[in-house]
Amino acid sequence: MKLRIAHLYPLSMNIYGDRGNLITLTRRCEWRGIDCEIIQVGIGQPVEFAKCDIVFVGGGQDRQQLAVSDDLLKTTKGADLKQAVADGLVLLSICGGYQLLGHHFLAGGGRKIAGTGLFDAWTEAGAGRLIGNIVVDCSLAEAATTLVGFENHSGRTFLGAGVRPLGTVVSGFGNNDRDRTEGAIYHNAFGSYMHGSLLPKNPAFADHLIRLALGRRGRTEQLPPLDDRLEDVARTSVISRTVSGRKRLRFF
Repeated sequence: MKLRIAHLYPLSMNIYGDRGNLITLTRRCEWRGIDCEIIQVGIGQPVEFAKCDIVFVGGGQDRQQLAVSDDLLKTTKGADLKQAVADGLVLLSICGGYQLLGHHFLAGGGRKIAGTGLFDAWTEAGAGRLIGNIVVDCSLAEAATTLVGFENHSGRTFLGAGVRPLGTVVSGFGNNDRDRTEGAIYHNAFGSYMHGSLLPKNPAFADHLIRLALGRRGRTEQLPPLDDRLEDVARTSVISRTVSGRKRLRFF
């Protein structure tokens, strides 16, 4: 069994250590005897999403987002990705990548960066940056868990009726500084503002993505457990320090 992971725009959307999400997915597969192939897909390069099992796109600055938006919308990539997600493709998008998969990002100065509309969501630039550790309660496969990460974004994302939030913010900001939602879920596609990287700090979420990808291939058996004691200690420490301190930093 081999899982094919498409890394979209690795040179353009690669800030805040988001590549660590790919490392986590591949290692946790390999430790269980599951081979992984990572396909790097840059601007102007074609990709057959129907032949992929997981797609990952990280965060980037406004200038990079403009170039990526053009590539998604002036080729068939954006439409092909939407269709593949509707067919069950697993996707993880972080920060700028998450914003580009909504309807649009209204950046500073009123400039609108068009998105794919994969997520029923839209983003507007705020007066200042939302920065700091974040703790989020969520449910993965009907099992409650707490995710931790680090956010650094000026965009405020709002969800429409066609998606549900990834979770509820316990400490931090999440999608915006108003409604306590974080991220979005549509079919097997997930958007989030959590850098850090997200998956090394939250192995249960990484395994959830792997299970979804294997399930599309007809593999429904339980994943062999891994020794996550160090990860759990680190995550628990972040939760304790962040929730007790309630650090909510807004940089103007």
